[in-house]
Amino acid sequence: MREYKQTVAALVASAMEGLDAAAIESMLEVPPNAEMGDLSLPCFKLSKALRQSPQQIAERLAGSLPQHPSIAETKAVSGYFNIFLDKRTFAAGVLRAVESDGERFGASELGKGKTIVIDFSSPNIAKPFHVGHLRSTVIGNALYRIHRFLGYDCVGINHLGDWGTQFGKLITAYKLWGDERQVEEGEIEELMRLYVKFHDEAEARPELEDDARAWFVKLEQGDEESLRLWRWFKEISYKEFNRIYGLLGVTFDSDAGESFYNDKMGAVVDELKEKGLLEEDQGAYLVRLDEYNMAPALILKKDGGTLYHTRDIAAALYRKKTYDFDKAIYVTDYAQNLHFAQWFKVIELMGYDWANRLVHVAFGRVSLEGVRFATRKGNVVLLEDLLRQSIDKTREIIDSKNPSLENKDEVALQVGVGAVIFNDLSNNRIKDISFSWKDVLNFEGESGPYVQYTYARARSVLRKAEAAGGGLAPSVEDIDAALLDNAEAQQVLKELAAFPDKVMQAMEKLEPSVVSRHLIDIAQSFNRFYHECPILVDDPGLRAARLALVRSMCTVLRTGMSLIGMQSPERI
Repeated sequence: MREYKQTVAALVASAMEGLDAAAIESMLEVPPNAEMGDLSLPCFKLSKALRQSPQQIAERLAGSLPQHPSIAETKAVSGYFNIFLDKRTFAAGVLRAVESDGERFGASELGKGKTIVIDFSSPNIAKPFHVGHLRSTVIGNALYRIHRFLGYDCVGINHLGDWGTQFGKLITAYKLWGDERQVEEGEIEELMRLYVKFHDEAEARPELEDDARAWFVKLEQGDEESLRLWRWFKEISYKEFNRIYGLLGVTFDSDAGESFYNDKMGAVVDELKEKGLLEEDQGAYLVRLDEYNMAPALILKKDGGTLYHTRDIAAALYRKKTYDFDKAIYVTDYAQNLHFAQWFKVIELMGYDWANRLVHVAFGRVSLEGVRFATRKGNVVLLEDLLRQSIDKTREIIDSKNPSLENKDEVALQVGVGAVIFNDLSNNRIKDISFSWKDVLNFEGESGPYVQYTYARARSVLRKAEAAGGGLAPSVEDIDAALLDNAEAQQVLKELAAFPDKVMQAMEKLEPSVVSRHLIDIAQSFNRFYHECPILVDDPGLRAARLALVRSMCTVLRTGMSLIGMQSPERI
């Protein structure tokens, strides 16, 4: 609707001296009820500046707005200036824009020449990829796709947790209780079993923690046996991670993990010392942040070991030098808010003017019936198990409802995985989620399968029209857009027209759910149109107009699903 808002804002500004078109555009709203107009200007904020009541301003605008082919009628109601668009012009304009831009409808060159680095997913090596990792993965992937759609050069980074004392624990556990054949066969689940066993045993035998620290010191010092096991654990983990990323359709431009920055952290420590920021405290080194109401950022432990702050600062400096990013986005749960605030502030104190381009995209945590996932306790739901169950359930539904469907396995994968992705991305990202098999695998209502089924239904209509000899849906130039003036068709058109604004909002708010929820709005409006307005009617003009609307809806729905990482099966 942005084009129409700009038109109305320009007309309002020309009708009343002293009003700014850009300010008016920002005030324009889409009324919740079509009877209140297609656009509405609340005049309350203008009352003081114009020294008139809101209703007087609305009436003045209704009587003085210049005529325009896009506007059919205006009304002043209770301090609101309501604008009714010309239905024929509106329908033709929306359909023409979608037809012209195709799957680039809603795209822009806003980010041309700018690079966005997005750090997301980032699971820990040698630990299972559980549903708690899903949020960072799908939110980050959607943000990557949305920014790229708007013209940004995007760099997706999987900052793998491939370093730290947990490897000392795992090596200790393997040495004490592990078996090479069992690890090769059990892969990451066997590694998790050993990791959990270490923590269980360490409760009664605290000296195991000392053994683990000793093994990690060996690893840091380049001990060949430690490095061999570490590399082996990484290979096993990569195998599982890549299998899951393949199911989700997620790819990365870099998988440089924590270990990549081992030889870059010394320079960070030296720079902090040179700039007088590093302070010794009982053998450890830190950066004081008291005046910013934050705990100190620990940089070096007493034994000289580095910490997450050190690694993240080193990574940010490397990424700025390598990619010269315009913005660097970090997608993690809100429990890490303080951590990011601390090292962002350290970057600022180091004198880097790009510190304000570091953004933490926080999201709510996932729990299992209110209990936080914890690998060391073993209470996890493996993400691959969830995806497989969703795919299997989808296959069962297809077998019962459409047993003759071709490529059932492929469709089951697309819909089953789409259900999991959409279930997450339909929620506001900051919202906590209590994991429930019932909710995730519920395909009814406002779900991913509902959106995909709507798309498949619309594609079926187009195929039937083509098979009946009507050819492909006609070009917008060959239809009478006035035949799409009924309420159901107009609502679909409004949802399509709003799509570019929704994509922009999702980018600005770093909130993929804006797109996800709008896909539901499009699907619901189309299904009402489908049920109330027969499409393959005998009247050739009416049939052509409605088919053009169906085709445009398919284009936008497919684009929207792609932006959040979902596929769009042609048949379900």
